[in-house]
Amino acid sequence: MKGISHFISGVTAASFCPWSVQAAMEGNPLYFVLGGIFGVLPDTLDFKFYRFFYHHDIYVEPDANNLDPQRIAEEAARAVEMAVKEKRTVRLKLCTIRMGADFWRQYSIKFDTEKQEVLVRVGAVVNTGQVPVPGSENKEQKVGRAKLAYPIVQTYDAVTKVDIFDGPTFAMQPDEQGRVVLHFLPWHRSWTHSFTLGAAFAALGWLIWGWQAAVVIMAGLSVHVLEDQMGLMGSNLFFPITKRRFHGLHLMRAGDSVPNFGVVWTCCLLIFWNLYRHLPSPTFKFNFLQLVLYGAVIPLGAYWLAHYLLTRGRRDEAAAAPVQDEFDEPVAAS
Repeated sequence: MKGISHFISGVTAASFCPWSVQAAMEGNPLYFVLGGIFGVLPDTLDFKFYRFFYHHDIYVEPDANNLDPQRIAEEAARAVEMAVKEKRTVRLKLCTIRMGADFWRQYSIKFDTEKQEVLVRVGAVVNTGQVPVPGSENKEQKVGRAKLAYPIVQTYDAVTKVDIFDGPTFAMQPDEQGRVVLHFLPWHRSWTHSFTLGAAFAALGWLIWGWQAAVVIMAGLSVHVLEDQMGLMGSNLFFPITKRRFHGLHLMRAGDSVPNFGVVWTCCLLIFWNLYRHLPSPTFKFNFLQLVLYGAVIPLGAYWLAHYLLTRGRRDEAAAAPVQDEFDEPVAAS
């Protein structure tokens, strides 16, 4: 999920602790601050620190002046072959292609498990907002294609777009069946997204501020881990006891707008309720069911209805059209 969703989820977790509300009413926001910090801390550790120290075995830097998708495809295939022959995890880094202060050349990489090959296609130039620049499409339709020497197991999307800022990393992990398991962004959601790390920080918080702070710290970080488990990638829940990420539930994606909006909206309601119910003499009186009805059911129901009516025609057109992937190849509709 987005950072704001994790942050407010951590604050919400803190609001369920009576001592947090009591301290805030006395002018001490410590527990709410701790909830927010540890709610967003796992992603902060990953994206601001850990990824810069992660080791890569194969580093692919495409030449912006002579872009060769075939070389990229062959390097990806070589990483798969190395993993099996050397019996170790091989880490492949695909760099982005900067074309100017605000322009990037986009390319896509696809690991095809059916045809056992990797394909790379050059795309359009996009700005930092990932919006294509008119007239910058790849008119030559450059596509690189390389056969995979060993079968692969896909654990994330088959197609990955590489465009702005920092490019993706793939970890090629050989298994006992002679296959290679592909892990997307192996440095993300590993040790930083574990309940054991939360327990360690909670113990430290106990020593500094007391057991109440430990409960808030553990709750804030745990909510982050559980939210991420709803997605595709999953997390390494009990590092270092476990060595791999548990598969996510595939219910949403981190950047999906509706789930993120829903989490933020729900958290705001819960924070409001947890503060309201500790007021000694509130001006307006209502119960939790009334809050849910007027604060969630009616507005979210109206949003869903408006969204349904406005997009019904487009959904019918999309259902009638053949489903294709980024390589313009038909794929099965789910």
